[in-house]
Amino acid sequence: MKTFLLLKEIYIDAFRDLGSWIVENYFRAFAWFSFMMLAVVFYAFVFRVVTGFAFE
Repeated sequence: MKTFLLLKEIYIDAFRDLGSWIVENYFRAFAWFSFMMLAVVFYAFVFRVVTGFAFE
């Protein structure tokens, strides 16, 4: 049990600051990806409206 607690403490100390950096950059990348996908959807919709696609 003592070994487990020591490993847990080492793990927490090693990744304490790294975790927030990874999460922050992940959400930044996810936000940009979401905006790009939204732009693609908007472009496709405008393209269909301009070319006279029948929405039925």
